[in-house]
Amino acid sequence: MTLTPQWLDELRSRITLSTLIGRHVKVQRAGREYKACCPFHNEKTPSFTINDEKGFYHCFGCGAHGDAIRFMTDHQGLGFMDAVKELASEAGMAVPAPDPRAAQAAVARASLHDVCQAAQDWFAAQLGSALGEQARAYLKARGLTAETIQRFGIGFAPDSRTGIKSALGSINEDLLIEAGLLIKVDDKPSYDRFRGRIMIPIRDPRGRVIAFGGRILGQGEPKYLNSPDTPLFDKGRTLYNLHLAAPASRQSGRVVVVEGYMDVIALAQAGFGECVAPLGTALTEHQIERLWKMVDRPLLCFDGDGAGQKAAMRAASRALPLLRPGLSLGFVSLPAGQDPDDLVRASGPGAFTACIDRATGLLDHLWTHELNAAPLTSPEARAGLKARLNAHADTIADGDIKALYRREIGQRFSDMFFGARQPQTPGAAFRPGAKGQKGWQRRDEPVPPSEELREFSRQPMSDLILRGVLHGVLHRPALLMRHSEALSEFVGLAEGWADLLDAMLDASHAHSIQPDDAAETLDTARLMTILQDKGMADTIDRLKSGGRPPFSFCTAVQAEKDEAREIRIAGDFAEAIEVMTTRPRLVAALSEVTRRFEADLAENDSGDGLFLEQQQLRARKQQFDQRLIELTERSA
Repeated sequence: MTLTPQWLDELRSRITLSTLIGRHVKVQRAGREYKACCPFHNEKTPSFTINDEKGFYHCFGCGAHGDAIRFMTDHQGLGFMDAVKELASEAGMAVPAPDPRAAQAAVARASLHDVCQAAQDWFAAQLGSALGEQARAYLKARGLTAETIQRFGIGFAPDSRTGIKSALGSINEDLLIEAGLLIKVDDKPSYDRFRGRIMIPIRDPRGRVIAFGGRILGQGEPKYLNSPDTPLFDKGRTLYNLHLAAPASRQSGRVVVVEGYMDVIALAQAGFGECVAPLGTALTEHQIERLWKMVDRPLLCFDGDGAGQKAAMRAASRALPLLRPGLSLGFVSLPAGQDPDDLVRASGPGAFTACIDRATGLLDHLWTHELNAAPLTSPEARAGLKARLNAHADTIADGDIKALYRREIGQRFSDMFFGARQPQTPGAAFRPGAKGQKGWQRRDEPVPPSEELREFSRQPMSDLILRGVLHGVLHRPALLMRHSEALSEFVGLAEGWADLLDAMLDASHAHSIQPDDAAETLDTARLMTILQDKGMADTIDRLKSGGRPPFSFCTAVQAEKDEAREIRIAGDFAEAIEVMTTRPRLVAALSEVTRRFEADLAENDSGDGLFLEQQQLRARKQQFDQRLIELTERSA
């Protein structure tokens, strides 16, 4: 099939873009164009424009841009040819015919779609019949509503070897076999593949039924049975619920991968429509690439048991060679012994949201997995940990990402096993993690922290550092602009200061997008005016009434700047942000390993490996506490 540029231009010219997009969002005329709230990201003020004359759309908020075909592929999740065919049908145009063999294959696929839809209709009817009573009871016990059952097309296959074979007897038996609905062995009569099972249709990105998954009622193996690969269905290239999750992910900004159909369905019922699942196999490279077309950081949420963790590690291993700048994976941990379905039924949607908010990165997941893989009670075992982690990094194809992974692994390894070592030479002191220092640093006259500094160190660490950062930004707004990305990620953890930090970031963003000839200098006075106009005066007073934290960057800018001093202050500010964002993760990890250690002692009266891990995390946390004290000791 050859689609010439001329043919594609004719197709675009016959489509009214504002009408096409208007089926999904409300559009309003604005002069010769149309405007709307962007269908690709959440916004309250329209920044999305549509130009019918030129045949393109553009969002000034998220940068989405394209024509009618691009809208169908990006917003509707269709493949290029599927998008072209749908638009051509609407425009009354005939898609150029393929060669005879391709045409024959297309006819066969169309026939299989009809077969699968007929099977779906029959399975749904059986669920509502007398034969489906036990299946309905099972679904009710799982907490599924009638609306959810209908939305996902759930049905039932009676326990009969010839149920669907007889029901669809008017359809050629070879087609039923090719669709995976019947099994044929040698010269023996064919029989139904799915018997005595809850039936869940698997759909393509356009929502067409292409296969089925069956969950057995009662005892038996396998518990879940999928259709075999067919001309319509390739389980390694298909994600369950993609047709519904793709639009939902554009609203939520995320996509969550869970293990099975029932997890997807239960989470959708609980309000998480952006969930998908692989189909009985580990997440494949193609599926990972498909997820990256939806979001830059898909979240993997597999069960906390051994099988789930192995599946998560297989996905991590497959993703590493594919990593590109800006693309990665996140990992969601669930309470021990619970899957997503269990969690939302027992604790509600908020519990699952909390787990998502605590998602860790790919490197963090690798580190934790390898740390728990074997006891680290000898130098050889510790060297093995580093070797395993570096082996993971070496599979990364992108040179920059590989180098950064190896550097981070080396730094973490050094911090864990060498950072807390005490000096063995008189007059020398080790300052773990001090900016610009490696290993040993001689300090001829170590000075203990003052009582005032000790008092500050006894305050909640995150609040102390965050108040210092906010003070620093008020005095040096340029630092806010330089570190806006890291600070944006911390807004959700800023508790009582979240509104102030958010307002500061808004001011920085508004300043950065102004034309150079219209921009005012964002100095302290200008920032204070903006914040007061936003109603932040009381919050600023509360910040100041708490005292000025003893950090170098909390001091006002001098009339005559000392360049070396300002460089040092900027370095201290960057280090404070690093401590602020890293230390909470250490605290959470220490809390979790302590919980596991206590549980292990209660059950097995052992836990040597967990005890060592606990002590290592505690040592690393103490290093960060020491870094805070060092920051407060540095004179302005």
